[in-house]
Amino acid sequence: MASIPRCMSTQHPDNASVPFFASSSVLAGEDEIREAFYAFSHLGCDEQMWDVEGKEIDTYVVKKLLSSYPEYFHENVLGDDVRITLRVPNPAVERAEAKILLETLESIPRSYDAARLFYERDVPPIFEVILPMTTSAQDINRIYHYYIDHIVGRQNIRFRGDDITIAEWIGEFAPSRIHVIPLFEDVPTMLRSAEIVEEYLAGKGIEDQRVFLARSDTSMDSGFVAAALANKVALARLDDLAARSGVRIHPILGMGSAPFRGGLSPRTAERVGREYPSVVTFTLQSAFKYDYPITEVRAACEHLRSRPILPAAPIDVERAMAIIERTSAAYREHVVELEPHINRMAKYVPARRARKLHVGLFGYARGRGGVTLPRAISFTGALYSLGLPPELLAFEALTADDIQFLHEVYPSFQSKVMEAMACTDFEGPLMTDALRRALDRTGWHQPQNAEHLAIVRRIRSDHERGDTTHTGELVLRAALLRRFLG
Repeated sequence: MASIPRCMSTQHPDNASVPFFASSSVLAGEDEIREAFYAFSHLGCDEQMWDVEGKEIDTYVVKKLLSSYPEYFHENVLGDDVRITLRVPNPAVERAEAKILLETLESIPRSYDAARLFYERDVPPIFEVILPMTTSAQDINRIYHYYIDHIVGRQNIRFRGDDITIAEWIGEFAPSRIHVIPLFEDVPTMLRSAEIVEEYLAGKGIEDQRVFLARSDTSMDSGFVAAALANKVALARLDDLAARSGVRIHPILGMGSAPFRGGLSPRTAERVGREYPSVVTFTLQSAFKYDYPITEVRAACEHLRSRPILPAAPIDVERAMAIIERTSAAYREHVVELEPHINRMAKYVPARRARKLHVGLFGYARGRGGVTLPRAISFTGALYSLGLPPELLAFEALTADDIQFLHEVYPSFQSKVMEAMACTDFEGPLMTDALRRALDRTGWHQPQNAEHLAIVRRIRSDHERGDTTHTGELVLRAALLRRFLG
């Protein structure tokens, strides 16, 4: 854990543009191997999240990278200079994919063997896994102990008849243990993240611990104001835990380019870095990497990798909690009302990754308030295509005092709302009088993106005539203007 990565390239499919190296508009298989190399060698990322949750997996990523790009990886050691970090299924939630967790953990010693042959020394190329939807210390402990007890631990077992050990038969298993990074995705659990991590750390002698806070699904569940405040409360509490325990805590913040999903793009990297001073690692999702000129992407990565890490910004937790509770309730009411419109439009948001369906037998549905919703990227893209960006949902629940508080603790709040206003159809059927009045009261005047507005109105007029022939094409055109799919 000597060098903690700063820029985590991820496989979140929020890009409108298709990368030049892709064999099709839907990235899968060998394209994702090429993507990992490209993120390291050309963009300046120092970590690649390798997602085995919700998609077909390739557990030979280490072997393929080392054999395909030997010159690069001889100079940039995999596991030291750059990292591959696995995101695994959570068996407590994703029952249909539970055994993929075991298969993935089994691949870690095999990847170690491949790297040892390549480097001719012991270097673990993978020694961390990310556990999504963590809700308890027990969730993290099960993976930590399963690896030690049932993967590494079995090497000392002898065959029947006092024969050789498994290690003598097929070689030793390494690394001897792995680090488990909890990913907290909903507001209530995120607010307890420091407490959960503290329980997990007890008695392990761990000196460094990475903790992953989501933003995208948190926004989708509770609204983007609640998600931002929950992130800030959690970061402050994690700082307190580090001071109290002596363990160095290294926060990761998961952010997409859409303001609703965090608002991290090459053009906002400096602002985001200032706003979250204690965050060590930011996720660079697909829109960040492929919807901006490469020179801007490289410069943003360089900034994020060199910025100083400072204490978390203080926050009045009591005031934040009151806003979280009130805006979350209003947001969920709106989402339930909008569900038919969202699901109707989401099917036209183009796929960018070969991900499995998150419904029924094939995964988990995003069910809230008796409704089932698409994943966060399609959800966001659908609402932008309808002319009502999700950043605006429940804005009328904010008081003038709330907005003043948000200015103080969430400095980019106004700019994010104004970005959304530029893509809003104020004359559209989904715009309510209450929301229009609330936005008018702020006095924030944002010029409309006329081209985006024309596309949104074309989509609506086509649907009113029963013509959806060009809807997918129009949804993509609007996304290219925004520089994110959703």
